Amino acid sequence: MGAYSIKDLERLSGIKAHTIRIWEKRYSLIEPTRTDTNIRTYCDAELKKLLNISVLNRNGLKISKIAQLTKNEITSLVNKLTEDAEKPDNQFESLYISMIDLNEDLFEKILSRAIIKMGFEEMIIKLIYPFFRRIGIMWQTGTITPAQEHFISNLVRQKLIVAIDSIIANQSPKSKTFLLYLPENEMHELGLLFIHYILKKRGQKVIYLGAMLPIDNLKAIESLKPSDCIVTSIVASVNEEELNNYLNTLSQKFPEKTIFVTGGQAQLAENPPHNIKLMTSIKNFIEEIEQIIGSSQFV
Repeated sequence: MGAYSIKDLERLSGIKAHTIRIWEKRYSLIEPTRTDTNIRTYCDAELKKLLNISVLNRNGLKISKIAQLTKNEITSLVNKLTEDAEKPDNQFESLYISMIDLNEDLFEKILSRAIIKMGFEEMIIKLIYPFFRRIGIMWQTGTITPAQEHFISNLVRQKLIVAIDSIIANQSPKSKTFLLYLPENEMHELGLLFIHYILKKRGQKVIYLGAMLPIDNLKAIESLKPSDCIVTSIVASVNEEELNNYLNTLSQKFPEKTIFVTGGQAQLAENPPHNIKLMTSIKNFIEEIEQIIGSSQFV
């Protein structure tokens, strides 16, 4: 059972803490427990109820009307709204619930609808990326357990691997080779797997080395199988000095190569070397790749 503060609920639902308090008092929509010091805490069931309420309220249903609905009626209305995969905001709450409950069936249903409506690539960009940004907040505040985060991450990882394997190679003599890896202290592989998908879908060659690769090993791999570009991701917390030193070392070891650095921590770098390209978003990376490989090679 989770124990969420009212600030946690505000961050996860998008509903202001002041509004949540009013709904509690006026409509008894959710019922917190209180600590010995009179601080509100909320369980998983209360969080799930508020997430569903936020979907209905955001889609125009007045809170006075929602308060009159039964639990089953609320669930039924939310299910209808989350069927609209062109509105990812309606699906975030259901994804949270699938994570909290470790509910693989619900997760599969949401992603399947989104893939049918948007396609796999757009589903990842518009639904999964924003979802994991919000999960990052939950992780930092301790409102989800490692088991919950691992559960949802592994489901997404499985989807990415299947999608990569399902692409029929359509390479040409002009296809470039991209070497993908994560530094030694990095284990967050989802972003790199999606980049693998993006490149393979566009007919490029990929050497995928995965997580936690020492930079000296990277040099040895490059000598055996040269690439045109290197791509890495930095998500784990790192201070600016360590980051700048790592990027400088990377640049010095591969001065003739374009090196793409993605991930939230990459933005901390100051004055990166000439051949280091810091990517501000996955869309930014896709734009850069399209310029490099040329639109005529797209599949």
